[in-house]
Amino acid sequence: MIRKVIETKEVLDYLQTRKILEQYKKSKEYILIGLLKNVDFKLRQPKKLQIYYFRINKQFRAYWVLDNEILKIFKIDNHQN
Repeated sequence: MIRKVIETKEVLDYLQTRKILEQYKKSKEYILIGLLKNVDFKLRQPKKLQIYYFRINKQFRAYWVLDNEILKIFKIDNHQN
């Protein structure tokens, strides 16, 4: 169960610069209500690192780790590059 989603200032700046902050917020809402399939919620390889990602849109992914039911976003990546 995920209680909260937090992100760094750098992540928020990246989202605002690329004009995808609203799409990110919508994905974040889906996660908080448990609709994980809507954002393509997956564990990244190698699985032992326990790094996950979810889709913001067709182009961008948010990478995160789970810490005591708090999802911590540490990177936004352009999936098409």
